[in-house]
Amino acid sequence: MKILALGATGAIGGRLIETLGSQEHEICVTTRRARGPAGPVRYIQGNAQDDAFLGRLLEQDWDVIVDFMVYDTASFHRRVDALLGATGQYIFTSSARVFADSSVPLDERSPRLLDVSSDATFLATDEYALTKARQEDILHASGQGNWTIIRPYITFGEGRLQLGTLEKEGWLYRALHGRSIVFCDALVSKWTTMTDGGDVARMIAALVGNPGALGEDFNLTGSKAMTWGDVLSLYLDGIELHLGVRPKIVLQSLENFCRSSHSVPQVTYDRMYDRRFDPAKIGQLFDLSSLTDCLPTLKARLRAQLDSGNFLSPDWRAEGLRDRELGERAALREISGSKPKLRYLYYRYFPRGMARMTRGQ
Repeated sequence: MKILALGATGAIGGRLIETLGSQEHEICVTTRRARGPAGPVRYIQGNAQDDAFLGRLLEQDWDVIVDFMVYDTASFHRRVDALLGATGQYIFTSSARVFADSSVPLDERSPRLLDVSSDATFLATDEYALTKARQEDILHASGQGNWTIIRPYITFGEGRLQLGTLEKEGWLYRALHGRSIVFCDALVSKWTTMTDGGDVARMIAALVGNPGALGEDFNLTGSKAMTWGDVLSLYLDGIELHLGVRPKIVLQSLENFCRSSHSVPQVTYDRMYDRRFDPAKIGQLFDLSSLTDCLPTLKARLRAQLDSGNFLSPDWRAEGLRDRELGERAALREISGSKPKLRYLYYRYFPRGMARMTRGQ
């Protein structure tokens, strides 16, 4: 098959390309930086958010397009007809964050936030969970049946280890530099479902070119859930084994935790919900017994991350706010660049009330 993968360079997309590349497909992947060909995979440098760049790609006929891009709703509406018209199967990456709270395991027919929320302020936004749900609706209203909607939930993999809404730069980096891990007391007892990115990639591969996937949506998770407290304990045990000392942990109130977060709706309308899933639908097309055991795999991913020591740049605003509340501080030699240094110092030392006044001017 001739496959176009838009933005398939992340934790899931990269593993999907590895999986499909072993199946003798012709694969083209868009990327923002130059890459040479790798076996059957050809990388096309360009920004898939750019209409002109994408338009040139869609002049060709593709058997399958797998789309990992994040669009605003207007942009997606503008290009959906071209995407559907250029391929036999368009695979749209949505998110299981679209779902509302549920006391029973989520399946594909579970209520979505967009449909049942009564929070007018929230519904007036283009928050990620709402955006994805609106774009799902655009596909349903397109009059075409050659689409497949996929909904991963929290995935982990090489370089990606989440704790609530925090990426590794917001919690593991702190522990390795002698500062406290800051988490939320209200989240510790909440249930979550985490899936290895390689497993999600294999689920997507089972849908690629599959006639039974056309006009359908699939939640791409396993059925095993754990609490965030379980995840935190696994992380703490792994770090203690690596450092020889157990990291300090501070559990903030929900209000204080959200203060340093750029994603308050993600806490309120997702992580504060118990997230369990019923994967029976994807189980009709994929062998769920082949999924890796989540906690041991997560432990191995943590060990690999500790060995590599590779991190992206932390959010120094958030770090400054956390350190101010805890009375801790980062060494300035950790921070690359004058602007990030000033940002950290501002939020670490400038009085909170004065900071709010300054931002309001």
